[in-house]
Amino acid sequence: MQLIKSIIPFIAQPLSELINESFVTGSFPNELKIARVCPVFKGGDAADFSNYRSISILPSFSKIYERLVYNRLMSFIDKHDITINLDLEKKHDTCMAVIEMVDRISQAMDSNFYSAGVFIDLSKVFDTLDHKILLQKLEYYGVRGIALK
Repeated sequence: MQLIKSIIPFIAQPLSELINESFVTGSFPNELKIARVCPVFKGGDAADFSNYRSISILPSFSKIYERLVYNRLMSFIDKHDITINLDLEKKHDTCMAVIEMVDRISQAMDSNFYSAGVFIDLSKVFDTLDHKILLQKLEYYGVRGIALK
């Protein structure tokens, strides 16, 4: 990224044209879909493969595309007020979620109500995500046409 930042004045125009063309056509360059996968040791027995997690290292230009798609999608979601109400502000981390949860439990206890929690391990969610369902959900919420493509 350091190199890209240093040459941005020279590549900004052609890069923006390429990215805009990608948005217009709904295509993404195949070369930017290739990632280098590196195993990262989590702990425990180094001979046990389950003690490693894989990290995909994407090309820097792919990250630029990803950020722009993310910005457009979030803009669409905000514009059409498509949010799941978790009573949490955007851009708060898990610490805020824990504080919110503790606060709700305390309020329930003060009111003599019961509290229950459901905790889900999403550590391998991307590996198990059904992309057809994800695309159906995006379409349901109004992402259609070339943007969905």
